[in-house]
Amino acid sequence: MQNTELFIKRVKMDKWTAALLTGVACIVGYLVVWVKKINSLRQAEEKIQRARNRRDESLQHAEQAVLRYKQSHPTTDSAFILTLSLSELTQQLNEGLLHPEDVLYSYMEKTLAVNQKLNCCTEILLESLDQLTTVGSNKDGLLYGVPVSVKENITFKNHDCSCGVVINLDQPAEKDSVLVQVLKKQGAIPFVRTNLPQALLNYDCSNPIYGQTVNPHNPQKTSGGSSGGEGALIGGGGSLLGIGTDIGGSIRIPASFCGICGFKPTAGRLSHCFIFRMKLVPSSPGPMARDVDSLALCMQALLCDHMFSLDPTVPPLPFNMEIYRSSRPLRIGYLESDGYTHPSPSMARGVREVKALLEQAGHTLVPYCPLKMDQTIPELLIKGVFADGATTLLQKLEGGPVDPCLEPQVFPYGFPKWLKKTISFLLKPVVSPWNCIQTFCFILRSVPELWKQHAAVEDYIQETIAHWRSCNIDVLLCPVIGPAYNFLYCGKLSTAVSYTILYNLLTFPAGVVTVSTVTTKDEEELKHYKGCYQDMWDKLFKEAVSGGEGLPVAVQCVALPWQDELCLRFMKEVEQLVKESKK
Repeated sequence: MQNTELFIKRVKMDKWTAALLTGVACIVGYLVVWVKKINSLRQAEEKIQRARNRRDESLQHAEQAVLRYKQSHPTTDSAFILTLSLSELTQQLNEGLLHPEDVLYSYMEKTLAVNQKLNCCTEILLESLDQLTTVGSNKDGLLYGVPVSVKENITFKNHDCSCGVVINLDQPAEKDSVLVQVLKKQGAIPFVRTNLPQALLNYDCSNPIYGQTVNPHNPQKTSGGSSGGEGALIGGGGSLLGIGTDIGGSIRIPASFCGICGFKPTAGRLSHCFIFRMKLVPSSPGPMARDVDSLALCMQALLCDHMFSLDPTVPPLPFNMEIYRSSRPLRIGYLESDGYTHPSPSMARGVREVKALLEQAGHTLVPYCPLKMDQTIPELLIKGVFADGATTLLQKLEGGPVDPCLEPQVFPYGFPKWLKKTISFLLKPVVSPWNCIQTFCFILRSVPELWKQHAAVEDYIQETIAHWRSCNIDVLLCPVIGPAYNFLYCGKLSTAVSYTILYNLLTFPAGVVTVSTVTTKDEEELKHYKGCYQDMWDKLFKEAVSGGEGLPVAVQCVALPWQDELCLRFMKEVEQLVKESKK
């Protein structure tokens, strides 16, 4: 009996001991996790500080270099240089009326001033000053002596390509991207790298490393993204030609917000080597500039034997100047609304006014409607961009802070699947088909599912081309998001990218031309905006674009794959007609 009592006591003691040890182990485990997290955040802060120091040092060295140059060249007319268009500038450089060093220092000085106001630059490329000594060897290049700005995700030798993500810092690239190499071969001087949103998958322009870029027309508005640094710098006058990238409107949206021109070529027309990209919804690098002729000249310069040699995966199709300069009347499809996101009053008005100008000029306008938008956006586009349920994105963000612009977008990505499904079920009756939570429930889990997704995308492309041809149109006129958003709305509001991301899925070339500004009447009409579904996203869109009077209004021009020159020719036609109408 006594032995039995001792045994029971011992068992009880062992249970309490086990419970105590388990509790201690849990506490120690949590402490280890928190210590690791604190160390990760500390290391992230150190990386961020080093990156900021590199940026500040480059800005300081550039300021000193500009000051020395101005003192030794007091007669340089920087104000005149900054007024020249790209074609005028290249002509003066080729004729020897201007020297590359005069142009570079003039733009570097202007860039420094613009960056102080807009925070659009991640660093000045001091190598550009050394390039002045060798640029004469490329005097025959189409961009001889032209300073060019470059988005930060395009690799540049000995510089980080962070994409606004802390984990990518302190990993300098070993070589220039193909596009940078071709620009240099054509005589251009890449002189500054520009800001972008964290991880690129956002159409604002802010990250924890370099901060928020603001709009050149109103600092209370975003410059757009992801090529928002380019849009702000060019719109602010600090650059006349830049290279951005576009996976869902990332060239076209900042072009619209900042009042400039931007062009997304056919996917695969320009080299992707050493540039972040995806497969299911292809990304495209492309030019951004003040006018369409500058875009065309840049495309002509890039589509050269040097690029085709460096990257044999690019089809060797030189720029067809005959198509760009053609003046034959066009059959133009048009739409004011894609039926998925109702346009703001200024977006719709921009299309109507341009349509009227095109008809007066002798072109034929045909109503057009995109196919199956309710199905295409969630099933093909969002699944394509987030085929892994955003796992890779979340891994990239580990160990560092998440930018406030990205937080609303990223927050639901980490939910467990059961919670996503529950929220999806509860929200389904009250929201539009654009339910990102619902979409993330259907991750592509296997190779057969991935093949099926690819096949569905190919089928949609062919259906769209057949529909296009049944309408017998050459090009398409449609809205682009605008005007520029108030801060912190881009991460909450993905619906409106339907106007741009569709043409990434289709691989169609598309460009943006600024045609007007927001009027008082537009703002009054916005007060009565209801949207397509009258849900929370329509309400957010109304809030996002409010207070836009005086901001730029743009339209989007689209063509079939590999008809890049025709798309640019159409953009030029729009630009010219708008310019003449204002005289």
